[in-house]
Amino acid sequence: TPEAHVGDVIGDLNRRRGMIKSQEPNSTGVRIKAECPLSEMFGYIGDLRTMTSGRGQFSMEFLHYKACPKNVAEAVIKETLEREGKGKG
Repeated sequence: TPEAHVGDVIGDLNRRRGMIKSQEPNSTGVRIKAECPLSEMFGYIGDLRTMTSGRGQFSMEFLHYKACPKNVAEAVIKETLEREGKGKG
């Protein structure tokens, strides 16, 4: 049943720095509403389909910009500086 996969889906969203806003049972399963950084959602459809045996669906819409955590910002800055440094040599 779709309800059997809710824990896996919520756990995956949490690993992606998501914030669960609501869970709503409906006639076809459970709708989970969450906010998650776009950068964490690449490849999500494949992971969702794997977790739900191909039955899970999702949609996204832009909500707002938000500062990222310091560790994420530092990683992005480091990666950018390394890439720029390699491009100059």
